[in-house]
Amino acid sequence: MPQYEDFVKWRRTFHQFPELSDDEYETTKRLRRILESYEIKILDIPLETGLIAEVGQGDTFIAVRSDIDALPINEEVVHEFTSTNEGIMHACGHDIHMASILATATKLKEIEEQLKGRVRFIFQPAEELGYGAVKLAETGAIDGTKAVLGYHNYPTMDIGTLAVKSGAVTSSVDRFEFKIKGKGAHAAKPEQGNDPVIVLGQLINSVQSIVSRNLSAFDNAVVTIGEVSCGNTWNVIADQAYVQGTVRSFDEGIRTFIEKRLREIGSGLAEVFDVEIETQYIRLPGAVINDEKLTDDAINVAKQVGYNVNIMEQPLTIGEDFSGFANKYPSVFVFIGSNSDYDLHHPKYDPDERILEKVPDYFVTFVQKLLNET
Repeated sequence: MPQYEDFVKWRRTFHQFPELSDDEYETTKRLRRILESYEIKILDIPLETGLIAEVGQGDTFIAVRSDIDALPINEEVVHEFTSTNEGIMHACGHDIHMASILATATKLKEIEEQLKGRVRFIFQPAEELGYGAVKLAETGAIDGTKAVLGYHNYPTMDIGTLAVKSGAVTSSVDRFEFKIKGKGAHAAKPEQGNDPVIVLGQLINSVQSIVSRNLSAFDNAVVTIGEVSCGNTWNVIADQAYVQGTVRSFDEGIRTFIEKRLREIGSGLAEVFDVEIETQYIRLPGAVINDEKLTDDAINVAKQVGYNVNIMEQPLTIGEDFSGFANKYPSVFVFIGSNSDYDLHHPKYDPDERILEKVPDYFVTFVQKLLNET
């Protein structure tokens, strides 16, 4: 059976050779080689990158998920295993996720004949693009699962700490765009044009009023404008303007309402100022919603394994495409401390590898608990 040193070696290899979303070809080959070396079956699923492996027997099965893609970030951490792919880095810890779920698979393979069901290990591509989980779920490969289990390392928490809550645990992540088309003119002759800057000012104020004036004080959402552009010199009225930003929300009804208000603002201002406004609203990952019973199970298992459990008071406003599983199957997603001085998606993100000591035991214990309930 592989030991902690093997888990670390796997993690460092993945870290040294990161690949971007939907380009995880060599990563998939490495995963396959490790799994096959332990005689773990790989399912014949039509995936371009990523794979699903399985141990156990019987009709009931549990799914355990790891993401596998890296980020377009130039690493600033110096190790003997620093990324060799320029401009690409495992700055979100998916290398740790892969190593820990591989460890889980090998541990469960050792006791395969004792399992009262099957376990499917999802090595999922394109998490960073927000659609990897949805695309994989659409294959039907885990239809009928009793539960989907997942986690994310969390740099601001210490090793040995696990955080979770029932209900929404992360936010939905959406993007909006406004493309305003007015009429350009000389700055000294505004009557000859239709100034998009005037529209821009009204639009910014209107967008910022959605949370403060359209939502109840008991509803949670964030609407942030991240980019505004218009014009390129001091004495010309521009003919167009552009605005884009993000919406974070935890409730599907609130999410739909905010999209509706943004579209209404665009169409309303277009009519009032006689300009063309193209409004786009792009839905990325939805909120991850944890099943109440599985959350209780996760808490009990984590304590049994030796984690210091933190019950989260509020969900996080980060995105996580595990929602593509959670909105379709009973699921629970937890955060486990990785104790880095720098946060996720930072070029100096450097997690403590001791996270690999307990994570596999958490999943092995959790899987056995759920399968033994059948």
